[in-house]
Amino acid sequence: MGSLPAANVPRIDISPLFGDDGEKKAQVARAIDAATRDTGFFYAVNHGVDLPWLSRETARFHQTISDEEKWQLAIRAYNEKNESQVRAGYSLPIPGKKAVESLCYLNPSFGPDHPRIKEKTPMHEVNVWPAEERHPGFRSFAEKYYWDVFGVSEALLRGYALALGKEENFFTQHFQRDTTLSSVVLIRYPYLENYPAPAIKTADDGTKLSFEWHKDVSLITVLYQSDVQNLQVKTAQGWLDIEPDDTGFLVNCGGYMAHITNEFYPAPVHRVKWQNAERQSLPFFVNLGWDDTVRPWDAAAKDGASKEQDTCNESISYGKYLQGGLVGLIKKNGQT
Repeated sequence: MGSLPAANVPRIDISPLFGDDGEKKAQVARAIDAATRDTGFFYAVNHGVDLPWLSRETARFHQTISDEEKWQLAIRAYNEKNESQVRAGYSLPIPGKKAVESLCYLNPSFGPDHPRIKEKTPMHEVNVWPAEERHPGFRSFAEKYYWDVFGVSEALLRGYALALGKEENFFTQHFQRDTTLSSVVLIRYPYLENYPAPAIKTADDGTKLSFEWHKDVSLITVLYQSDVQNLQVKTAQGWLDIEPDDTGFLVNCGGYMAHITNEFYPAPVHRVKWQNAERQSLPFFVNLGWDDTVRPWDAAAKDGASKEQDTCNESISYGKYLQGGLVGLIKKNGQT
């Protein structure tokens, strides 16, 4: 199946969200609101992050890591010896079966002395890194990027809060450096002369896919990707292509935002079209802390009227949401 019509994915200048001009921030919030209630996606531009640096350093890492290093860093799903690595670590390619590979890392604050690590709270892990002598500067690059994109996400969450008629800190009060369960995933989709057939799925409409339809398990997702068209979003008009833009972050809501807004800000259904091309997909899944709970409300009632509380979704802590959501995603689409 060839290209589909392009989805409406506006470019939104988010630079006012870093400043103090209330009217300019309100304009950004209105643009976020419109995009979120349309296709559910927009590109955040003027974000202040050096994306060519991100792409270059990630490519260097993927080009130099050895198969032995991948095995040593692998998450438990691939290497049972690494019992504590459920989220943080390497997801391996499997020759002849699976082509995509990735490194996931979590909050750099999660060191051995962090209270949650000591308590062995689920979803909290100490990051694993390749040897510095083999990959000089990689860990410092990765940790710097985590906090760079964390800052962008703070600004975006201020915008979402304003868009929903809330105070600017409505989300960021729960988005803290020492507790956030957010993750960076450095995904590599390789070009292969003989691409393994089992790695290619076929949708009901005949589209060849690398990853089937899903909703993100996050509050919001902030994605950098290469300039290669691959994402498609499901709309009332059917599936539409999301045009690539490697100068901006592609932003969308995840399941927790949909839950707490009573589906006013839905998590868009999207899928990854198969492309035999060397490319990157580097999402930052914006997650709150384990105990953080945002009580669902009738976000559609902008006029002050509200539904009865029992018509809104039930409250759920972020940790419980994340744990269940990730298990559900793996059960549906398999281990990435």
